[in-house]
Amino acid sequence: MSPEIWGALGIIALLALLTLGLPIGVALAAVGAGGIAILVTPEAALIKAGVVAFETIAKYELGVLPLFLLMAHLCFAAGASRDFFDAAARFIGHRPGGLALASIAGCAGFGAISGSSLATAATIGSVALPEMRKHNYSPAFATGALAAGGTLGALIPPSGALIVFGIIAEQSIGRLFAAAVIPGLSQALFYMVGIYILCRIWPELGPKTARVPWRDRLPALRRIIDIVALVVFVVGGLMVGWFTPTEAASVGAVGSFLLCAIRGALTRAAMTKALSDTLRTTGMIYVVIIGAILFSTFISLTGITGHMSALVADLDAGPLAAVLVMTLLLLVLGSFLDGLALMLLTAPIFLPIVVDLGLSPIWFGIFLVRTMEIGFVHPPLGLNCYVIHGIAKDIPLGTIFRGIVPFLAIDFVHLAVIIAFPAVTLWLPKMLGA
Repeated sequence: MSPEIWGALGIIALLALLTLGLPIGVALAAVGAGGIAILVTPEAALIKAGVVAFETIAKYELGVLPLFLLMAHLCFAAGASRDFFDAAARFIGHRPGGLALASIAGCAGFGAISGSSLATAATIGSVALPEMRKHNYSPAFATGALAAGGTLGALIPPSGALIVFGIIAEQSIGRLFAAAVIPGLSQALFYMVGIYILCRIWPELGPKTARVPWRDRLPALRRIIDIVALVVFVVGGLMVGWFTPTEAASVGAVGSFLLCAIRGALTRAAMTKALSDTLRTTGMIYVVIIGAILFSTFISLTGITGHMSALVADLDAGPLAAVLVMTLLLLVLGSFLDGLALMLLTAPIFLPIVVDLGLSPIWFGIFLVRTMEIGFVHPPLGLNCYVIHGIAKDIPLGTIFRGIVPFLAIDFVHLAVIIAFPAVTLWLPKMLGA
């Protein structure tokens, strides 16, 4: 049997294991090591697995993950989520759909801390949804806005998904963060414009709230200045070259520790929870990365990526057609695969094709994460929708999925802009020389 066929069988086996509910890291490692054992020898697979595990755990650059996670968890303890939403609600809550607009702004601000779509949806949702329900917002519209807004956490730096992509694709994390700034902010802007238009046409979706006087707005703004300053300093310093990724994450972790102490939230319980959550998530991500590297090695040995690149070249359809085919495949796979699984399955296959087509790996990282985000709200999986349903169990899941439809349309328009105009992602890294 040819190596290409073994590669195709390995991808099918991985999809089957993920569908059966096997943890993603275990599934990737099992298929990767098993494939290497078949194509080379079992001894080679065992040695490769040991080397990859040791090198991954000992890799200095990977220290960025637990440090950024610790920064996020300490900011959780400091009450960042409520502060971001409260500040946005006081400034724009009186507009049509104001609390939904504030939710998007809160998700964008909190996403710059959490780096996670699910965490952003859950945290802002728990704060914003009771307020929207109290002001008679449409349940479908309110939950749809929160589920969509949560996806901002996966793209706005410092993004955990971009860190993982940078590690497995061997790309600069600083350049990826710089490339994500404009797409992340424009995504939030697209959502807010969509909300405003919908609520101008159908005011009952998101009724206005009372205008808050300026004397009550400024205290809310002052409560988020310290967190915003920390994020801008850390991410900005990384993008302009003041820090390496690990140094930036270290500065962020120390800064969030001091911020938590100044706010009086640095209790023994808060510190214990932050450390335990950081260690638990870090361990999970390390296993996933080890599995992804083994799977990527197996895919490389099969030569399937070269075969697929040759097929694309033979079609002579150009880079745009190839990207559209990849987009369709990613959206289909995103219907039943978790976002991280989607990235780690497709990156080893698509990245060599992208490079052969002359496209930027940095652009591809943003494109992949943006497409992955759509999977977080795309039925039938739509993990963000399930997270919001967990917060409001009395709202049927079907209602939440109906509410996400206009935001999915916005997502497709925004993704089309990223595909049609690569400069949206590549301009800032080029300007900064990141």
